[in-house]
Amino acid sequence: MADDIAHLLNRITRQDKNALRALYSQAAPKLMGILMRMLGNRPDAEDALQDVMIKIWNRAAAFDPEKGTGMGWICAVTRNHALDCLRASRPARLRTTPSGGYSGDDHDDPIARLPDPTPGAEEQSLARMEMLRVVACIKELPEDRATAVQGAYLQGLSYQELASRFDVPLNTMRTWLRRALISLKECLEK
Repeated sequence: MADDIAHLLNRITRQDKNALRALYSQAAPKLMGILMRMLGNRPDAEDALQDVMIKIWNRAAAFDPEKGTGMGWICAVTRNHALDCLRASRPARLRTTPSGGYSGDDHDDPIARLPDPTPGAEEQSLARMEMLRVVACIKELPEDRATAVQGAYLQGLSYQELASRFDVPLNTMRTWLRRALISLKECLEK
């Protein structure tokens, strides 16, 4: 399976506006999901998506297919932009007092008033159960496929690194991972 996003990024480096339109059509829903989760509201996410598309247009030449997939690269650009947005909107923790000193008083700080995001016992228990289900499903995969999935999605290895490690062609590794993910999805849906 060819990396369609990588192909579109290559065309974008040559200022192909149709490629940018096609990229937007294919990737916008996923990128919007990332932005909504990180920024928390639709107007900010929509604004950020437009900024991300501009960054992609301007920086497409920085994409290196040897380091990962096109979708992985544009998702990283999106996450980094969302983090920049969050940093820019975060108020300073310490405020200057009239005497020039600093006040640690954060009653005016809306972030200080947010509830503790630490998961409770029930959420931790559910997450643990889900993790055990995933581990059980991974154990159902052939050993080489399970190791490849863990390398790609837990250790962050590129498809090329995995293909070299298993001494298989790159497209074979892509097929292994795609089929393994399908098997995992089917197992988790049982």
